[in-house]
Amino acid sequence: QLQLVESGGGLVQPGGSLRLSCVVSGTVNYYGAGWFRQAPGKEREGVACIDPSGITTNYADSTKGRFTISRDIAKNTVYLQMDSLKPEDTAVYYCAADLGFLRSMCLSTTRYDYWGQGTQVTVSS
Repeated sequence: QLQLVESGGGLVQPGGSLRLSCVVSGTVNYYGAGWFRQAPGKEREGVACIDPSGITTNYADSTKGRFTISRDIAKNTVYLQMDSLKPEDTAVYYCAADLGFLRSMCLSTTRYDYWGQGTQVTVSS
């Protein structure tokens, strides 16, 4: 029902910024969205999530104050602005869509049925 394509990853120095984009296409227009990341040898973890209206958000403690999730409903695009990047932010970043939204659970991978292919973010000098 939904297809997700991420872009915007790359190599950035510590302290730098990147903006990831996730274009969502398909037959459903109402969905919650989340950004997740997975580093080598680690489990996939939630980074940030946003409700269908774009008003309610939630962040992992490790990204709060540095990352900002937003969405452009008209463009069916979800963004993740990442500032003050650290080497420990290095991971493959995934966008995901949930056909509902529950703020208390929106950082859990189990909420999501639709995933993108991921984009690599490397933070290194």
